[in-house]
Amino acid sequence: GRDRQGEPTRRWRLVRAGSDAVPPSVRRFMRRARQRRLRAALPWAVAGALLALVGLAAWVVYGTAVFGVRDVRVNGTDLLTPDQVRAAAAVRSGAPLAGLDTGAVERRVGGLAQVERVAVSREFPNTVVVDVVERTPVAVVPRGEAFVVVDASGVVFRELPQRPDGLPLVRVAEPGPDDLGTRGALTVLTALTDDLRRELVEVVVDSPARIRLLLADEREVVWGDATDSATKAEVATALLAREGDMIDVSAPDVVTIR
Repeated sequence: GRDRQGEPTRRWRLVRAGSDAVPPSVRRFMRRARQRRLRAALPWAVAGALLALVGLAAWVVYGTAVFGVRDVRVNGTDLLTPDQVRAAAAVRSGAPLAGLDTGAVERRVGGLAQVERVAVSREFPNTVVVDVVERTPVAVVPRGEAFVVVDASGVVFRELPQRPDGLPLVRVAEPGPDDLGTRGALTVLTALTDDLRRELVEVVVDSPARIRLLLADEREVVWGDATDSATKAEVATALLAREGDMIDVSAPDVVTIR
């Protein structure tokens, strides 16, 4: 038709956008594009989720008391009490177990005179394990009215008011791991035969080069220094049956008996 001015009338038709308006080929293209985008984003999404889980787990383990210290278990003590070891370990209750500096704990416990070595480990979820090896006494040294106990290295780790049974007596001025007299006396003790040890009353260290054994029945073995102690012990043992109050094995190739 025409309008009043005689112009042709324009007719407008509204077309609703819908699936019918999109060609199938375009829809297939768009679907493939979405799938490609999803496939490309999936690894990043998975990685992000994993990182979040790892971060959460790390926070729980290292930053909270969920895996905090509840108990400090001490093994191997005899001279010390477990409470003494715990006090030296100084592990804070509730501290995250995973973040515990076991080396620092070992150094603190190892500072106890009675401890020869120590190992600290974690036992999840909430326990610190302290395994202690205490020093083994090998001799006692008089100190004033008391007696100090030394181990095989010469370390003084205990003081007693009375002499304990079963340990040889060593007379040395200043016992300690760096003292030549102490080290010499311990070397001699290690070399003694069973017969000499049964007869031994005490080891006297006049100087590192003059060590003497005082035996039962007021006999004496002049040892000299600690060199060739195994040979000197064999020679002295062979001469125990001989008469004489003094056996000089300081030069084991030339023995003197008086």
